[in-house]
Parts: sequence; structure tokens; C-alpha cells
Amino acid sequence: MYKLVSAVAHFFALLGGLVLSGLVVLTCFSISGRLINTVLHSEPVQSVMPMLAGTMINTGLGPINGDFELVEAGMAFAIFAFLPLCQLSGSHASVDVFTNQLPPAVYHFIRCLIELVFTAVLFLVAIQLYAGMESKRASGQTSFLLEYPVWWGYAISVPGAWVAALVSLYISVCRFIELLSGRTLLAQDSEVAH
Repeated sequence: MYKLVSAVAHFFALLGGLVLSGLVVLTCFSISGRLINTVLHSEPVQSVMPMLAGTMINTGLGPINGDFELVEAGMAFAIFAFLPLCQLSGSHASVDVFTNQLPPAVYHFIRCLIELVFTAVLFLVAIQLYAGMESKRASGQTSFLLEYPVWWGYAISVPGAWVAALVSLYISVCRFIELLSGRTLLAQDSEVAH
């Protein structure tokens, strides 16, 4: 079962990475276009080569229209796409100054409890994200510049939220079995200690 959960989490992380890379390229092109457009409109360029500058400006050289809207929706997707792998690997930041001093049984109980709370919160997030998507879809709200339906940004994030919740449920069940049996089902995770 772990291999399946890991494969799905890694697949979503890969999709998130591809979207994030695309957003970086989009942002670079938009910033470059904005810079070139500003230079073409500058007084020195307009006085030295006005026809060339005008021709380049007329080709549409400039910032990408609606880049902020695309980055906003894409970042939401990327965040929710990375969340399943983050949950599976235990890569959340933790403050364990107190819990490191506890006996192993108490530590494992607290860890199991934290995983259950994470699971509940992630299911709540997934449910509310879906409800928000339905609300935006029903209202017909569109983005300002590109005028695409706002609910699309929610819709691309919902699968990642549900996968994160299901991965968290899997981790919670494993931690609960570990607590009861004393066996180790999941390898030691890579928590970031502070």
C-alpha cells in the first residue's frame, strides 16, 4: 500500500513542479517583455529609432496579459500538489524540544494524535475548498483581465487537497497501528526540527 501512496504523492509533486517551473518561465517572459516595452517607450529609443520601436511595440511586445492571474491559480495548484508528498515524508516543521524528552510510548502517542489532527484539518480544507469552488462556480465570477471563471483555480487545487487528506489518513492509520503494536510500519520521516 505504501508504494501506491508514495507513487501518487510523487506524481502530484511532479505535476506541481512542472506547473511551478512553467510559472517561473511565464514570469520571466512577462518581466522581460515589460522591461523591453519600457525601453522601447523611452525617450532615447523613441528619438533615435522611432519606427523600429513602434514596429516592435505594435507586435505586442510587452508583459503577458493576466500573468498575475495565471500565477495566482498556478501557485494554488502547486501548493496543493506538493502537500501529499510533504505529508507522506513528514516534512512539516516541528518544535520537539519538549517531546524529545518524553518516554517513547508517550512520544508515539503524541505523534499519532498529531497525525489525526492533521488528517482532520486536511479533510476540512479539502471539503471547504470544494465548497468554495462550487460557490464561485454558482456565482459566475470571472478573473479581471483574462475573464476565465475563478472556480477553475479552485478546481485544479481540489484533487491535490483530497490526495493530501487521503495520504494523511493513511499515515494516521499507520501511526495508530504502530502505537498499538509497537512495530514500525513507516520509515523514520524527515521532520524539520526547530
